[in-house]
Amino acid sequence: MKPNIHPTFYEDAVVTCGCGNTFTTGSTVKELKTEVCSVCHPFYTGTQRIVDTGGQVERYRKRAARARQR
Repeated sequence: MKPNIHPTFYEDAVVTCGCGNTFTTGSTVKELKTEVCSVCHPFYTGTQRIVDTGGQVERYRKRAARARQR
């Protein structure tokens, strides 16, 4: 392997979530920011939050209902 071509690896990189949760991990970046983590993600919390952009979810539900009626 060629020397001096690999990025610096930080074993104590801090990850900060939008919900306020922080934890440490290994990364090539010293500080990371994320929008969703295991504390606030709906899969882990058991809550369902739908982010609807322009009624896409409602249009899908209507199409699915029509398909079930056939």
